[in-house]
Amino acid sequence: QAHLVESGGGSVQAGGSLKLSCAGSESPKFRLTSYCMAWFRQASGKEREAIASISRDGSVKDYADSVKGRFTISRDNTKNTMWLQMDSLKSEDTAMYYCAADAVLCGLTPPYSNWGRGTQVTVSS
Repeated sequence: QAHLVESGGGSVQAGGSLKLSCAGSESPKFRLTSYCMAWFRQASGKEREAIASISRDGSVKDYADSVKGRFTISRDNTKNTMWLQMDSLKSEDTAMYYCAADAVLCGLTPPYSNWGRGTQVTVSS
């Protein structure tokens, strides 16, 4: 059973926006406070790519060059939720998006130990 649940994916035209959410599961309770978090994506036929990470308290954020300036990662530990605001979307952003959490690792470098099942984002040009 996945401890992380993504939502918010969908289809959008190029130039549009989407906001993804990643929540810690309720049963069993998975509290995100103790974890560094990240968003990954995997396009069809390509390797999984780390695109954004955030420290436990939200003070440190890292972005892959491919999304820097367009995507914003954030979290609210009181809501047990992390988000990815995606603006100025491009067709090449089409992928399955996953959130991940790790009690030790922080940053864009995998491996992360906890994963969600993913949410699909499709950007049409």
